[in-house]
Amino acid sequence: MSHRIGSLALLLVTLVLSWILGGWVGYRQVEQESLEESFRYRQLVANELNRYLPIPELMAEHPLLAQALSAPDKPDLILQANEEMQRMATIVGSSDVYLMDVNGLTIAANNYQQPDSFVGSRYAFRPYFSDAMESGGSAIYFALGMMSGVRGLYFSHPVRGNDGTILGVIAVKVLVHELESQWHRPASLREAEMVVLDQAGISFLASKPGWLYRDFVSQRDVAVSEASRQRYPDRELKPMNITEIGQPWGLTAQSRTVRILDDDGSEDYLSVRTPLPKLDWTLQVMVSTRTVVWTRLAFVIGGLTVFLGGFLAWLYLRERYRREAELALRGEQLERRVAERTVDLERTNAQLVEEIKERERAQNELRETQQELIQAAKLAVLGQMSAGLNHEMNQPLTAIQTYARNSRRFLEKGASEMVDENLTEIISLCNKMAELTRQFKVFARKSEAPPSEVDLRQPVDAALKIIAAQEHSEDVSIEWLRPEHAAMCHGDLIRIEQVVVNLLANALQAVEGSENPEVRITLDDRGDAWHCRVQDNGSGLPADTEQIFEPFFTTKSVKQGLGLGLSISRQIVDALGGRLTGHNRKDGPGAEFELILKKREISE
Repeated sequence: MSHRIGSLALLLVTLVLSWILGGWVGYRQVEQESLEESFRYRQLVANELNRYLPIPELMAEHPLLAQALSAPDKPDLILQANEEMQRMATIVGSSDVYLMDVNGLTIAANNYQQPDSFVGSRYAFRPYFSDAMESGGSAIYFALGMMSGVRGLYFSHPVRGNDGTILGVIAVKVLVHELESQWHRPASLREAEMVVLDQAGISFLASKPGWLYRDFVSQRDVAVSEASRQRYPDRELKPMNITEIGQPWGLTAQSRTVRILDDDGSEDYLSVRTPLPKLDWTLQVMVSTRTVVWTRLAFVIGGLTVFLGGFLAWLYLRERYRREAELALRGEQLERRVAERTVDLERTNAQLVEEIKERERAQNELRETQQELIQAAKLAVLGQMSAGLNHEMNQPLTAIQTYARNSRRFLEKGASEMVDENLTEIISLCNKMAELTRQFKVFARKSEAPPSEVDLRQPVDAALKIIAAQEHSEDVSIEWLRPEHAAMCHGDLIRIEQVVVNLLANALQAVEGSENPEVRITLDDRGDAWHCRVQDNGSGLPADTEQIFEPFFTTKSVKQGLGLGLSISRQIVDALGGRLTGHNRKDGPGAEFELILKKREISE
């Protein structure tokens, strides 16, 4: 409960501080923008005054002006003065240039030919005339034109005679459009308004049309002075409804927050007043304080984010410390349990080691048994072929005996040529017997060499020589479609030969009793592998062709085998990375076995 109260209090303090700090930053930004805008416009007014201030003084040095003031009753001289006023207005780029005598009566003007000409008008009441006459120097004044009703800056300077006495005053009027156009340039992105006030607090320049010629100083019940009404003829000069709120914390003394109520509604502004140079004018820049609210909200959101981040970090650390303590306790308990079970694990580990050793021994025995089984299958095949081998050996031996006896008789008679021919035949028969026995010895030995590149035609040739020794092979038509080019594949010569011998022996047994027994051997190149097919026209395989590759499965009599040949053959082919399949032929009676071995890899 105490944690919740403390968290809520800290949250409240964070939000309050964020709101206050956001207000301070927001008002500082608004004030800085107002000061920059005031400085920019102050420099603009100073440049404009410095541009026109020396012009009336230079004009007053013209001798024609003093002559016209000394003899105002000479029409030719006054005409020359009017024309000179026109040239001066054109050169300076001013609105009006006119010449007044010591009584304020205009005797010459640049607009002397226009209906609203200043000639004949008296402006003694204007401050720019009275100030120039009293001070004897230049004067500046802002007012609406009596004739045109257009706002303008009036620059004046006294005209002196040769003896230094003041004969009159020359005045130059400059329109204020340039100043207004400079103000209306978008200097910032904030909502800002500007007014320029005279010494009486009347606005004569304003960025908002509804604020022009309004009283920004007097209260609603105070009458406007007569001087202001002469300065701005035909203008109501209504006071503004302004309520001063106060000075925000951390701002300069010239900044105030005010609330202005006008036709557009109520709006709060930060008002910054700045005096303009060389004049009794005041520049008042007012920037809307809406952005301060957004700045405060941004700071509140930032403060809330920081608070949530810190609060979540505190929760995380507290939870982490709690979990660390819990983990330490669990660690102690786990250590005790580990110590208790260490003995059991060591005993179990010893048992597992013994079981692993026993399994390795069993795997080694199984591997040796498989090799012995393969060798036994070879010897079984040789045993089945022993009768045919005896038959093949008896014929050459009988022939050798006969040739030897005849050679002895021919030798007694001295027929050496006949003896030589008999010996040649005996040698040929011996070579034939040696070739036959050699093939059987190669087939009978174990193969322990790793797989290599083998020409698949060689094991087929060797298997046919072994099969030819069987008695029942003589009546079978064996067709061997031997390719002309080498059929290189990945394998082992002796093991492939054993597989082919087994497939051919099964084919010969399958065609026993057939009318026209035939066995066909083909080699096909299928791109990435060689396919060796052994086909017969016997009775075919059972329906479940995969069952024939299971150990001890056979459809033959016990005298013909134990059913291990195909199982061993598939194991041999699988070890070489190939595949051995068997199925009944689709093009006729009989079965077809297909031995698939991958080609050798060709290096670039």
